[in-house]
Order: sequence, then C-alpha cells, then structure tokens
Amino acid sequence: MNVSKYRVLLLSEGFGSGHTQAAYALSSSLRKISPNIQTRVLELGSFLNPKVAPLIITAYKKTVVSQPKLVRMMYRSQYKKSINRLATLALHRIFYTHTQNVIRQLRPDIIVCTHPIPGAVISRLKRLGMPIPLCMVITDYDAHGTWIIPEVDRYLVSTDGVRSKLMMRGIPFSKIKVTGIPVHPNFWEHPSKAEIRMRFGLKDMPTVMIMSGGWGMMSDDAVNAYLTSFADKVQFIFCFGSNDKAYQRAQQDLNFNHENIHLVRYTKEIDKLMEVSDLLVTKPGGMTCTEGLAKAIPMLFYNPLPGQEEQNSRYFTEQGWGEPITSIHVVTQWMELLINDYDAVVMQRQLKLEQIDRYNPTECARSIMDMVEHNKVLT
Repeated sequence: MNVSKYRVLLLSEGFGSGHTQAAYALSSSLRKISPNIQTRVLELGSFLNPKVAPLIITAYKKTVVSQPKLVRMMYRSQYKKSINRLATLALHRIFYTHTQNVIRQLRPDIIVCTHPIPGAVISRLKRLGMPIPLCMVITDYDAHGTWIIPEVDRYLVSTDGVRSKLMMRGIPFSKIKVTGIPVHPNFWEHPSKAEIRMRFGLKDMPTVMIMSGGWGMMSDDAVNAYLTSFADKVQFIFCFGSNDKAYQRAQQDLNFNHENIHLVRYTKEIDKLMEVSDLLVTKPGGMTCTEGLAKAIPMLFYNPLPGQEEQNSRYFTEQGWGEPITSIHVVTQWMELLINDYDAVVMQRQLKLEQIDRYNPTECARSIMDMVEHNKVLT
C-alpha cells in the first residue's frame, strides 16, 4: 500500500494553546511513523477569518481572566449539552463554503479535530454526504458535552474515565479508544542534562520551572515572589509564553534580579527545560500536564481556569502526579524538600519514569493511521 498518498488534515482553534499544540504533536508523530505521510495543521477560524477570529479569541481570553465565576457557571450549566443544532447551523453558514473548498483542495484521507468547533463544522458536512472519516481528539482529562458529535467516527481520549463519560452520553464503546493525549515526541526523549544546562546557562542544582500556559497568564504574583526568596539555594526558570508585558515587568522587578533566576519568553524547547527541572509549577492545562507526565516531573498547580483545568488538576492530584497550591505552605514544603532531600526527589522521579515506560507515545497517531488504512481498504 502506497502510504505516500495518505493525507491527514488536523483542525484546531486558538482558544488556548493546548488544542493546536496537540494537533502539531500528532502531525510530528504521524510523520515519524511514516516519513512520507502528508499532514496539514489549521486553526480553522483564524485560517478562514484572519481578521475576526483574533478578536473573538481576545474577547474570550479577557472573559476567562476577568470573570472566572461566570465562565465556571457556563461550563457547568452546559456540561452535558452538545453544540446545539442552531449553533451548528450558524457555524455551517459561516464556514461551509470555505471549509468545503479547503477540503477539496487538500483532499485529506482523514480529518482530525482537536477542538469541538471545527468538529461541529465537519460533522455537518458529513451529514450532507461528505465521506471522509472524522476523528476527535479530546485534549483534557474530562469530557464536556460540546465534544459529543454523532458524526464522529472515532474518539481518541486520555483515560478510561473519559471513555466512561462518553459512553454514559451514548457514544458506543467501539467508537472510543484510550490513547492518551498526544504530545510532541521530544517529550518522550531524555537527552543529556549536562548539555542542556550548558546550552541554557543553567547550574547543576535543584531547579524549579514555572509555566503560565501558552497565553502567558502568570497572575499569581504572591506565589512567584515567594518562590524567588529561595533563589540562593534553588534555581528558577520562569516561562512567560507570549506575555511580553509580564516578561518585561519581571525584568524590572528586583525579586527576579538573581543569578539563579532565568526569564524565558516563548520557546519551542520546553521539553529540554523540563528535562533539567525537578519541579514544575504550572496552570493545569491538559497538554502541559501530559508533557509533565511524559517527563515524570512532579507538578504544583495554581490558578486553574474554570472547567477543564479544574478537572485536570483533580485528575493529576488523584493519580499522585501533582497537587494544587492550596496555601503557601505547599510551596514551602516543596522548597524544603528540594533543598534538604534532593536525592529523594531525583530517585522518586526515576521511579516514575520507569512507571510511564508502559505508555506508548505514538498510540494516538497509530490509531489515526489504522483508520486511514481501514478506510482505504473499504474504498
């Protein structure tokens, strides 16, 4: 069978960086499985409406930051509801012609969605007769109702618990496969720590990495300031994502003016920085948590966004992979552990690395390839 003819279209949206990160991670994994495979990643709204989509995403971001209680209420009230027919029709009217033209031009063998909105658009095209298989990758450790779309041919999910939630909402067992959330293959590799430290100008000492998510919403100033008070004995890497204003503020803040404190803007080398870190302080986004899982790095969670991130924090805490920062005492305990019993932290991480060896990092990509090959045989 000529795998060079396989074309995979991966569709996402820019509501948070995790959905698109998952699409690119899948693209990398698919090409690693078969170097001749063709993949294309698109944020559908931004691609089709480059002027309007950023305005919508900015408004969403502001709402999430300024009105978390409202967002939480909306998440819970809509938890068991799929995208309704009226909303699907509206999306269809907005995107139908352009999306159909994109599909005709790219001629994909399968369409993979890592966000519900493009899934709803493609589902309506399928109802109108489009025969291309549709795969939905749920990028969190929960299953909100907006992911429920009857026309989806296969769901790829993070855990057995998410599969159970989908089944309770009427999705057949045969349509769901537990594959884990896809992360870039680099996160499953373990390059030389000495070389990474030399490259980034880091010391061989207890190291804490602080991430604020792709949007750079690092708002817990009290925790960050408290962390810097340990800089004489602990090395810190603050990652600001795309938030240039926060990065500039930190540069001017005397709390961050220390040789063991490193400020990092957006980078594609998070995997390397995680490799040399001993603790990750982060917002509990589905992608970031899964990347941390791949690196077996212990995690502390702060300021979860309402909805999915709260569920992610709960899941990883229950599994023993992290814990929420419920008080400054939690931070103190971890700093003291890194300073006074560093060898135990390193040993515990090594044990967890051995545990995660059972995970297959390409499972998600291979499931998609299986769908493509099966569909080719049928056609």
